[in-house]
Amino acid sequence: MRSVILFIAMSLDGYIADKEGGVGWLEEYSKEGEADTYSAFQEHVDTVVMGWNTYHQIITELSPSQWVYPDLTCYVITHRKLPSTEKIRFVQESPRDVVRKLKEDKGKDIWICGGSNIICPLIQDDLIDEYDISTLPVLLGSGIRLFRQIEKKTALTLVNARANGGMTELIYRRRNKNLSI
Repeated sequence: MRSVILFIAMSLDGYIADKEGGVGWLEEYSKEGEADTYSAFQEHVDTVVMGWNTYHQIITELSPSQWVYPDLTCYVITHRKLPSTEKIRFVQESPRDVVRKLKEDKGKDIWICGGSNIICPLIQDDLIDEYDISTLPVLLGSGIRLFRQIEKKTALTLVNARANGGMTELIYRRRNKNLSI
C-alpha cells in the first residue's frame, strides 16, 4: 500500500500562509536548502493532492506560466466542476475518500500538498503516514495555521531531524494506532 506524506513548509509560529493567504514569504527563506530536500522527496511520489486554494495560488501567483508538477498526477479537491486533464484531476469528493482510494491504487507515495482544510480531515482519520515539515526562520504572527481544527491526539515518532540552511526539517511517522499516547 502507498504511503501518504504531508510535505510542507511553515513559519516558526506554525503558519502556512500569511493573513491574506499569501505565501510569498516562503520564497525568501526556502531557498536556503529546500531544493535538495524537495528533489529527494519528489523521487518517491507520483501523486499530489491539494485543495482548490492551493491549486489557485500555484496557477495565479507562484507559477502562472507553467504547471509546477508536470510529472505528477494532481488531484484538486474542490466543489467546482471543472474539466480534468490527464495530469490534473478536479474531484468533488472529500479528502478522506480521495486519499483512501488513492492508497489502494498501485504507484509511488502520495504527497499531501495543502491546505489546512485538506490536511486536518486526513489527520482526523489517521490517513497521513508521514509528516515532513520544514520550519522556516520567520514569525508571521497571524495567518493560516498548518494544524487547525484537529480534535484528537495523533501519536508520532520522530524519524529524522536536520538543519538545512536556515530551515529545520522534521520528519515524523504516525505511530501504530494500538500504541498509547
